[in-house]
Amino acid sequence: MLRFGLIISAVVFVLDQISKWIVLGPLQFSPPGCREAGVGCRFIELTPFFDLQMVWNRGVSFGLLRANEDLARWGLVALSFVISGVFLWWLRGAERKLTAAALGLVIGGAIGNVVDRIRFGAVADFLDFNGLWFPWVFNVADAAITVGAILLAVDMLFFTEAEPGKGTTWSHLRARFAGRTNRSGD
Repeated sequence: MLRFGLIISAVVFVLDQISKWIVLGPLQFSPPGCREAGVGCRFIELTPFFDLQMVWNRGVSFGLLRANEDLARWGLVALSFVISGVFLWWLRGAERKLTAAALGLVIGGAIGNVVDRIRFGAVADFLDFNGLWFPWVFNVADAAITVGAILLAVDMLFFTEAEPGKGTTWSHLRARFAGRTNRSGD
């Protein structure tokens, strides 16, 4: 499962960096002043529900824990590497493809965002679904981290072993939804 998870991680990282290169390079979404002061950042309305809007995120998810000072920035870089290392260690022991895929998504996304933080001091966000009442602007790495976290939750809730060595049976899952516990193992 390690190889599978690492391949997913690499694909996420490459797709994230290519999308950011396109937005920052050929599309020139971040002219001088955009990253430093938020002035002149580009915006393109594509559909009633989806736009491209350049935002530099100095914090973590959804702009929380803003790292405006260098010490905080490098602290977030270090924290991202530690968390990625823990997830990589978890990936080494993964036994299910769902677990490996979820961890690969999170690791690839985290590394994609940490590269931005090292290069620019902030993360380049540009995918804007505000027409769907989703107020945050995000990037490919953020999407991968979110999907990976959801898949990890699904994996832990529905596919962990009910009893060591027996796995989770369909009858046990039905019983969880019905509010009772089935210990028969069928």
